[in-house]
Amino acid sequence: MNYIWDLLIRAEEQGFARNDIHFICATSYSPYMELSPQVLNTTTIEQTIEINPYYRYSEVFKHLFQPDNVTDMEIQEYLLDIVIHFLGDIDRMQGMNRKEYFMRFLLQEFAAHTFGQAVHSYCQALTKAEQEIVALNMIRMYQTGDVIYNFKNTLKKLFPHCAVYINSENKDEILLYIGQRQTAQREMKIQLIRTLFMPIGFTLDIYWTQHFGIVDVEDTMKIDYIALY
Repeated sequence: MNYIWDLLIRAEEQGFARNDIHFICATSYSPYMELSPQVLNTTTIEQTIEINPYYRYSEVFKHLFQPDNVTDMEIQEYLLDIVIHFLGDIDRMQGMNRKEYFMRFLLQEFAAHTFGQAVHSYCQALTKAEQEIVALNMIRMYQTGDVIYNFKNTLKKLFPHCAVYINSENKDEILLYIGQRQTAQREMKIQLIRTLFMPIGFTLDIYWTQHFGIVDVEDTMKIDYIALY
């Protein structure tokens, strides 16, 4: 990590809130690095971050931390922290494309209960990366209109070992084999996908650890490990 935007992204991924991170001007720093950690190649996120504010922003801070300026140090540190957070947000936005902006707006709507209290609650079972997968697939579903594909794709990404079977000949039903034991968190993930992506008129049957038997597929035809369909 060398840039403030990189650190802020990693901190967010590790569950830190914006207010948890505090930037201060390092007393000793390299002129070739923006961040000044004690351990050069560290991946650990500290809540107080020493930085070299002149590495990219000398025009902003060149008059703030003059060696002979020792008055109002608390105000200077407070101002530095606010401005660096602001510059870090600008950094992150400059690296975003239109789809990522749409994704952020959609995640904000999840948090604001725009899709209902249930969806907001189900989202709590997902990591930030999983929430982004759901949001991006929703955007793609709106753009393409392909509900079935995005339903299956979201399941596959959140449950990598699952198998999805679509039966639309005799009746509209989806058979879902998870391949993992049933937990409250996994149930909430499935309910979220079901609420946002499930095709209207389809039913969903879930098989957690035991697969239903399929003729000529030996892995599904083991005695005592076959679920009834």
